[in-house]
Formats: sequence, C-alpha cells, structure tokens
Amino acid sequence: MKKLLFILALIVAGPAMAADPVEGIWKTEVDDGSYAHITMAPCGAKLCGIISRTFNDTGEYQSENIGKTLVINMVPDGANFYRGNVWRPSNDKIYIGKIDLDGDSLFLRGCVAGGLLCSKQTWTRVTN
Repeated sequence: MKKLLFILALIVAGPAMAADPVEGIWKTEVDDGSYAHITMAPCGAKLCGIISRTFNDTGEYQSENIGKTLVINMVPDGANFYRGNVWRPSNDKIYIGKIDLDGDSLFLRGCVAGGLLCSKQTWTRVTN
C-alpha cells in the first residue's frame, strides 16, 4: 500500500516538478516608451510568452497587445538556452528568437540574417 501511495504522489507531483526554469512572469526592458510583463508558460510541447500587463511612464495601461504572443514556440537547445521566434509589436514583425537564462535574468534576442544580426533585451523575473 505504501508503494502505491508513493507512486500516486509521484504522478500528481510530477508535472509540478517538471516546470521549465523559464516559466513565470518576466519584466521586459523599455522599448518604444513602454514595457510589459510577459507570462512564460507551456504552449503544447514548447514555451510561449504572452503579454499579460503593459506599462508606460504614467503607469499601467491597457495596450491592445495584452493577450498576444510575444515569445513564440521556444524549445530548449542545451542548458538554459532556447530557440524559437519573437514578435516585436512596434513593427509587427517576427524574428528568429534566442533566449539565454541565467537565474532571474532572461537574455532575449531577436535576430535576422539567419541569426547573425540580433537586437537584445535583458528581462528580469517578476514571479516564478
């Protein structure tokens, strides 16, 4: 009976233990006068980042971009490194996306030319 309870506990706790370290809420850098909180979570077998809150110099505001996917279909590619795509709302373009994770700092790059030319931001963790 103890063995059965242990197995059931592992099944229930398994998904919680398997959370990817990039999951959580992240604060972006200021871009075009505003910044956002991005909720990073699974989207199928991949990771996506949804714009959950937006801020400018006067405080929080309701951007038309809330609820839109900014980080698209990221997949792990080595320890704390991810590849996928990113969307830049200000020009409505999608770029090759790369993430490096270091503790509570997320280094996001949006790249063109096959990943050779990149613009980058450092995001800070708000919550896990």
